[in-house]
Amino acid sequence: MFWIRLKRVIKSGWINFRRNSVVSYAAILVTTITLTVVTGIFLFQAILNATIANVQSKVDIAVYFTADAPEDQILSLSSDLEKLPEVANVQYISADQQVLAFRDRHSNDYLTLQALDELGDNPFGGLLQVTAKDSSQYDAIAQVLQGDTDIARSNSQIIERINYSQNKTIIDKLNSLIFSARRVGLISTLILAIVSIIIMHTTIRLSIYMAREEIGIMRLVGASGSYVRAPFLVQGMLYGAFAWLLTNLLFFPLTYFAGQRLTDLLGINLYSYYISHLFSVSGLVLIIGLLLGMISSLLAVRRYLNV
Repeated sequence: MFWIRLKRVIKSGWINFRRNSVVSYAAILVTTITLTVVTGIFLFQAILNATIANVQSKVDIAVYFTADAPEDQILSLSSDLEKLPEVANVQYISADQQVLAFRDRHSNDYLTLQALDELGDNPFGGLLQVTAKDSSQYDAIAQVLQGDTDIARSNSQIIERINYSQNKTIIDKLNSLIFSARRVGLISTLILAIVSIIIMHTTIRLSIYMAREEIGIMRLVGASGSYVRAPFLVQGMLYGAFAWLLTNLLFFPLTYFAGQRLTDLLGINLYSYYISHLFSVSGLVLIIGLLLGMISSLLAVRRYLNV
């Protein structure tokens, strides 16, 4: 009996869906746009994460030491920094490595190399390159090195300078970009979701009006309120399901093209990412589409269907 009733409800929902074909197409189109934006936000987040990882690999806090700084004290400081929860990696570059790198950078500048040779002694000190686990944690690391801490006090005599102030601008812009991208994506999704709900709500309201005679007959034969409402819930979910299907059909060729042509520019193969995350991303988008349809239906039947 249950399966027979379920079959009838689904059939009635499909009939309602097909009855208002033009308006239904409009509802599916707007919902598809919403789900496209949602999927695009997921993919943009992947691109942003790849970009952030690339930038973070190039941004660090460089701690320069005096030329006479003992190597064992520098290594001790390196060990202390590695123990900090904010620190991902600490790389030590010795004074000899620094002068070799300097010679390599200025291999075509004879006068600079001659001036370096005339100095006799190595003018460079050691260097520590400190990389944080997250770009927002560089402030905390800089505070440990420059603030009123045991590490800062015990190493103040050997630290010549710290380049955090130069990199702080880049780090702040990076954090601002992350926050702005997430906020714009959330606001865009909410606006389009509201528009989708309004259009689907109007469509289902029209379906209720056109099916008023059938609803009246169902009431006369004693159909329950939930049985009368169910087809309209199915109708709303069909909007979400078809919109989800169109969204997938759109993103398969788009991500394939991006994966073939734009991987170097984007820093990530979007097609490989989309395929590998198909169940998680596409599944979540399907749930969002069905929820939008259900919410629209519930609002419509609650207001316009008094059963």
